[in-house]
Amino acid sequence: MVSLAVHLILGLAVIAWIVNANRDIFTRPATGPNISALEVTFYLVGIAGTVIGYYFNYRYVAEYATPSSNPIWGPGSWQEFITLGYTNPAASSASQDYTIINVILLPLFTIVDGHRRGINRPWLYFVSSLFTSCAFAYAFYFATLDRQHRHQKALTGVGVQ
Repeated sequence: MVSLAVHLILGLAVIAWIVNANRDIFTRPATGPNISALEVTFYLVGIAGTVIGYYFNYRYVAEYATPSSNPIWGPGSWQEFITLGYTNPAASSASQDYTIINVILLPLFTIVDGHRRGINRPWLYFVSSLFTSCAFAYAFYFATLDRQHRHQKALTGVGVQ
């Protein structure tokens, strides 16, 4: 269970790093509410994905880990967790899809798009996915984009859609 607590702490640290690296985006917009309904929706979806994932991760560790286990290999480890994701064709289909989305598309999209939009350290969204969830990383990135859009709209006075 210590590994889950460490994951949670690292996830919160990466989120704080992203916010700190992008203070201009995460400040209160000059006009409108501090947080939009769309931003709230993204955060709720991301948090729900993380909470549900942590629930299943907790169950996995509780059912598979032994007192002498370590989090890297052996019973209840990260390596065994990945292996169990490929135990049958249905699980393998979902696991390969998730792996491609999280390990290739998420960093590729957030890094390229983030640099184009002037987001500092956009690679951290991928790092956050390693400790939260892929759904959270995407939701947090999309919430950041909405917030940035509202700042730009306030600056230009134009409702860019």
